[in-house]
Amino acid sequence: MKVAFYKGTLPGWRGLFSRLVRWADRGKYSHCEVVFADGMCASASWYDGGVRFKKIAFNSLNWDVVEMDYTPEAEAKVRAWFKRHEGRPYDLRGSLGVVFRPFGQGRRGWFCSEAVAASLGFAEPWRIGPNLLAALVKR
Repeated sequence: MKVAFYKGTLPGWRGLFSRLVRWADRGKYSHCEVVFADGMCASASWYDGGVRFKKIAFNSLNWDVVEMDYTPEAEAKVRAWFKRHEGRPYDLRGSLGVVFRPFGQGRRGWFCSEAVAASLGFAEPWRIGPNLLAALVKR
């Protein structure tokens, strides 16, 4: 299992969100995904409407990928977390709240690094932006 971190910029208006997240989170990443051993990915995406599974073609120009030392049983627990939460909405308010505290936390949805951190078992995942998560999993 791996965690992939997006460092690219989408074209047009969608790229504005990536730039804002990178600037506000003070790092080079604006999104993250869990990559399972079978190549399926899972995360929460604003563009895709929330928590979902998706096949992604990764390239090293836009993504940094970190190998995780997880057993098949541990990976199954991460996948089960995403299956339980699949279809939940994207938490834009919570995403902004990571860097702009007054926005606070949404009650029903998830943002990308929050969902990935929760699936990996981190406490208080709502506090974790993509760049902090990258620092934590690269240790």
